Order: sequence, then structure tokens, then C-alpha cells
Amino acid sequence: MYIKNYNNLDQKTILERLKKGEITIPRAFKLLMELDDYRQSSNSTAFTPRDEKNKDTAGNSLPFNKTNVEKVLKDMDKLVGLTRIKKLVKEYISFIQVQKMREQYGLKTEPVVMHMIFKGNPGTGKTTMARLLGRVFKELGLLETGDLIEVERADLVGEYIGHTAQKTKKVIQKALGGILFIDEAYSLARGGEKDFGKEAIDTMVKAMEDYKDKLIIILAGYPREMEFFLDANPGLRSRFAIQLDFPDYSVDELVKIAELMFAEREYILSENSKHYIYRVLTHILNKEDSIRGNARTVRNMVEDTIRHHAQRVIEQKVINKKTLMLIKEEDLSGGVGSNDRLSGNGDA
Repeated sequence: MYIKNYNNLDQKTILERLKKGEITIPRAFKLLMELDDYRQSSNSTAFTPRDEKNKDTAGNSLPFNKTNVEKVLKDMDKLVGLTRIKKLVKEYISFIQVQKMREQYGLKTEPVVMHMIFKGNPGTGKTTMARLLGRVFKELGLLETGDLIEVERADLVGEYIGHTAQKTKKVIQKALGGILFIDEAYSLARGGEKDFGKEAIDTMVKAMEDYKDKLIIILAGYPREMEFFLDANPGLRSRFAIQLDFPDYSVDELVKIAELMFAEREYILSENSKHYIYRVLTHILNKEDSIRGNARTVRNMVEDTIRHHAQRVIEQKVINKKTLMLIKEEDLSGGVGSNDRLSGNGDA
């Protein structure tokens, strides 16, 4: 009698079959030994899927850690909105993976140039996406560290001739191995030909060639201003072939962002609070002079609300876990700007 399925087999069953004479003593001993080996191997299978996942169907090791890449992509999927951006980014990541695999098999490859333009209003997820790209590019072996160095005009432009090149080179050296993220990049061209910003651009362009395997540059800013910037510097458009447009968030998306921010801080919103946030954000986004899609407004609202919540709670006679977590409408009405406060029923 041979038993090949060890999932439903245990030591007691083997001994019972021995007593009944269904198996011999040598066979029982062998089964006990095989069962022990099976259990030990089962305990170590946690490592097997990861190893197999990082191999192609031919059994060859992948030139990147697929498990870690997928982990970053899952974090990216958690971001609110940005559906089209996520789709495009995943396409670029797939392209890089295939080029790495083709190189491993000695096949011809396409050049991987990942310098990018991010166009969008403030608070639409540009910096967050850049950080995630740094992480995934590190896992793909495209960058050594994947760190994000965020700068603006003042960090690059100097006060006298030659000073700008020195400052820009210093920043570039710091960013090697990762991503250099230049916010409001259009400001580098605002002064025309005589402005020192042009020197920063020229230094940056040279670095793109000198450190093409060690540095990725992302230029970010308002959509209209970035288009003007690219038109004023025709050479830049071809060097930054990847251009991503970050759309404004809808009211529903901003409400979701607010809920996630509160949840991350271990706060709970009452139903009235959720409705109040929706009304406030609708009011803000409908203002003619407001910048749509500004998640920074949501972050400021969350931080202000938490302070007002603390002030309310500390004055209560009874404080427990629920009171420390529950956000009421009165906390929110005190946590947004006075011009944006809306009247409504308080929470019970």
C-alpha cells in the first residue's frame, strides 16, 4: 500500500494502520520519515513562490525583482484617481522589463530614456508619483538608489555668472542614482536669454548626456506654463519624450483622499462629517479663483481638523478611545478657512 498524499496523513493515522496490519513496520517507519520530510519542506515553501516568481518560464532568473516591482505597483494602485497616468506608467515599466529580458537573451534592445515632464496643478499627485517611480526604477535596476531629490529655481540658479553652473552641478551630483525632480521648472526660462536660468537648463541638458545611466530628470509645473517653457526651449521637448498630464481631482476623489488621510492617522469620520467634507470641497472647487484638484487643501483641512478635535476632546470630562478617534462636524467647521465654513447640523 502506497500513500502519496501527505496532506491528510498524520502520525496517528499511520500508527492505527500499523495496528490493523494494513502496513508493515518497515513501511510505517518509512511513512513516518517521509511525513516528517514533507512537513519540513512545506514549512519552507514560503520562499519557493518568490524564487519562482523571479524566473521566466524557461527557469532563468529575471534581471529584476518582479516581486518587489509588483509591490510598488500595488502601492501605486492605492493612489486615488490618476487612472490614465497609472496605465501609462505601467506600460513604460513593462517596456523596461522586456528590454531587460531581451538584453539577457542577447536580443536587440530599444534605448530606455525615462526623463519626463509632469504637467498639472499643485496637489495632483506629481511628487507622489515621482517617488513611486524612483522605487520601481531601483527595483528594475535602472537606478542605483531611486531616491527623489526635489528642487526648484532657487536651488539651481545663482546670483552671478558661473554661480548657476556650480549650484546646478552640485544638485545633480547629489541626485545621481535617483530622480532629480524640478518643480515649477518653467521658472528657469522666465527671464529670457540673459537670465541665469538658461545656464541651469544648459547644465542640466549636459548632465542628461553625461549621466544617462545614473540619473532621471523630471520637470514639473502648471500645464500652460510648462507648454510655454517647452516652446521656448525646442531642444527640451525631444529630450523629454515622456509627458504625463495630471488631471484635477473630482470632488468625490478629494473626499476619498480626505477619508484616507484621516484613516492613516487612525481617526474615524462620522456620517455628518463625511457629508460636511463633501459640501466644503464642492464649495471650494466651485469658487472662480480656486485651483481645482488641490489635494494640499485637503491635507491642510485634515491637519486643522485634528487640532480642533484635540481642543474639543481635551475639555471633555470623559475621554476614551472612541472620543480620541471620532471626528465630528464641529471639528471640521473649525478646521477649514473662515471663508469656506458652511453651516449644518452638528453631530450627535
